[in-house]
Amino acid sequence: MFEAAVSGATDPEITGVDVVRRPALSATAPDVLDADGYLLGTPANLGYMSGALKHFFDTVYYPCLDATRRRPFGFYLHGNEGIEGAQRAIEAVTTGMGWEQAAAPVVVLGEPGKDDLASCWELGATLAAGLMEEP
Repeated sequence: MFEAAVSGATDPEITGVDVVRRPALSATAPDVLDADGYLLGTPANLGYMSGALKHFFDTVYYPCLDATRRRPFGFYLHGNEGIEGAQRAIEAVTTGMGWEQAAAPVVVLGEPGKDDLASCWELGATLAAGLMEEP
């Protein structure tokens, strides 16, 4: 799913957008402040977002709260069961930060299929295309 989302975000038709990848455990507040938009991905573990994404949000929430309002974001989520809590948590934190959802989330229950990967590609492409500067 990650590779599909990155492939969409880095499509050659999308110009002027630098895609920077950071694992959740190493992403910092300066990384978030430097970005114009965010594409988040996580497994649902025990009905909640991954500990890594939770740590990311805990680390960046207050340092980035006011400065990143209205920035676009999207997310994909994968789990085998009980993913609703993870989706609610991501939506609650991003709403609290004032981020604007640029596309519907990609939520996959079970093994990702071809259509799921296509949706991840589209998510990445939509978010990146929205960041392109007007000529």
